[in-house]
Amino acid sequence: MAPVNDGLRLVLASASPRRLELLAQIGIRPDAIIPADIDENPRKDEAPRAYVARMAAEKAACIAAAEPGVVLAADTTVVAGRRILGKPEDETQAAAFLRLLSGRRHLVLTAVTVQSGGQARHRLVETTLRFRPLSGADIAAYVASGEWRGKAGGYGIQGRAAAFAPWMQGSFTGVVGLPLAETAVLLESFGVRAPHGIREITQ
Repeated sequence: MAPVNDGLRLVLASASPRRLELLAQIGIRPDAIIPADIDENPRKDEAPRAYVARMAAEKAACIAAAEPGVVLAADTTVVAGRRILGKPEDETQAAAFLRLLSGRRHLVLTAVTVQSGGQARHRLVETTLRFRPLSGADIAAYVASGEWRGKAGGYGIQGRAAAFAPWMQGSFTGVVGLPLAETAVLLESFGVRAPHGIREITQ
C-alpha cells in the first residue's frame, strides 16, 4: 500500500534522510521537506532538555509561519553529564566525543514538535545507552568510516556504532532521530495517520 497522510499536507522541517526513512517505515510520506534555518547554538547555561525541546519547537514554528498544513520537526542531542554533544565539526572533534562516551552511560534526547496553525504539541523522549570501552583503534576506524558526519554525539546507532552499545533503555528510533511511537501519536492528533498503526520496540 502506498504511504498516505489522510489528505493533509505534511511538511517535514528536517533535511535528515534518517527521519524521512523512519517515517516511511510507518507509511507516512511528507508532502514537502523544508529544513528550518535557525540558530542551533545552546544558550548560556541552558539545560540539555530545555535546549532540545526549544530546538524542535523553534524549527516547527519557523516553517509553520510560512507553510500551510501540518509541520513535523525534531531535534536530537547526545548528553554526557550536562555537556551537550552536537554534530562534530571535524574528525578531531568526532574522536574526542567518542573518547568521552567510551565506557560510560549517556543520554540521547529527542524532542518532537508537531504544529499546525497556532497549535503545537510536543514530546521529549529520553534514551540511556552504555558504550563499551573503546580502543584507539575502534575510534580511529569509526572516524575513518565517516559515519559520524552530521550526527549528534558523533555516531549513528543504526550503523557501525551499534557494536559500541551493549545496553540501551528507551527508544531505538529516538536515538536514530525520530521516536516513531510518540511521533505517530502526535501526528494522529492533527489528523495525519499511519495506514496500519505501529508498535514501538524498546530495549
